[in-house]
Amino acid sequence: MMPDELATLHALRRRQVLKSAVAAAAPLMLPAPLQAAAAKPLIVGGLPVTCNLTLPIACQARTRLNAQRGAGPSPFAYAKFSGWPEVKESLMTGRIQAAYMLAPLVMDLVDSRIPLKIVSLGHRSGAVIMVRTDSPARTFRDLRGKSIAIPSRFAVDFLFLRKMLARAGMTPKDITLIEMAPPDMPAALYARAVDAYCTGEPFGAAAQRAGYARPLAMTRDEWRNYICCVLTVREDLIRTDRPLVQDLVNHIQSAGDWLDKGPANRDKAAHIAASRTYFGQDPKIIKFVMDNPEDRVTYGDLRMIRAEFDELMQLSVEAGTLKRPVAYERYVDESFYRNIKPVPIPL
Repeated sequence: MMPDELATLHALRRRQVLKSAVAAAAPLMLPAPLQAAAAKPLIVGGLPVTCNLTLPIACQARTRLNAQRGAGPSPFAYAKFSGWPEVKESLMTGRIQAAYMLAPLVMDLVDSRIPLKIVSLGHRSGAVIMVRTDSPARTFRDLRGKSIAIPSRFAVDFLFLRKMLARAGMTPKDITLIEMAPPDMPAALYARAVDAYCTGEPFGAAAQRAGYARPLAMTRDEWRNYICCVLTVREDLIRTDRPLVQDLVNHIQSAGDWLDKGPANRDKAAHIAASRTYFGQDPKIIKFVMDNPEDRVTYGDLRMIRAEFDELMQLSVEAGTLKRPVAYERYVDESFYRNIKPVPIPL
């Protein structure tokens, strides 16, 4: 190779090395707000149900707080799913790394060696058993021989139904169970396709507010410490970004405290959650849930209590939705709740 060719080759290689160095250093040279904007937010899956209400409130609060500080977009964002199977599949495959999930379903997935951890509750209470306003049923025993819709056999609503059956001296053989998507339940009751349904809000309130249904039983009266939706994250997220998970848990608990402070906050929450960014529902229905009565769903007490999970575990094993008990430590990580720091909810 001639000397002039060697010089040209050397110059080309030098330019390539310089380009590589600049490319590698570019993220370090960005101003902090631009770095935040370049980073993708953590997508947190949820369903458009009031048991998940702390999630959109937390996301909206973090977004507004960042805007006030000029700190770029929120590090986490809400994604609406239509049903639990879709959330389950997305978490299993890693398409999303965090979501609100049914507690017994998390137990089952962990038993199947899916690396998940529950890091916070999302609510308490919030499930109802609805009948038509003209139904002769006045007590749960009056549903013997009737058809009752449930969202899923993995849903805690099903466990609530089983508790009511046991108190009435009945078994699942005394009723006809029908699995049905909660949004379809009010119409099915109206058309007399089912005699009753058991689900989370706002699908009980929708029929009640329309005037053709009434609650026969509420978890607020029958199972005060009821929980179903829990904040669940993949273990690889905990390993790679523990501060982000802690920030999310901080906002979930602070959102819960804010929601339980009074009707003014709940009214704001109904309008926030009803938007297309989140639930895409009629705000009047969400507000009806918040007000009738005001403790129909509660959010401030999100403590992780082992005995409550043990009860869910036992009920799930008895119901046949879990094959065997799963050790509490395998599916719960209490460290984030223990280290909660309150954050502003500027809504």
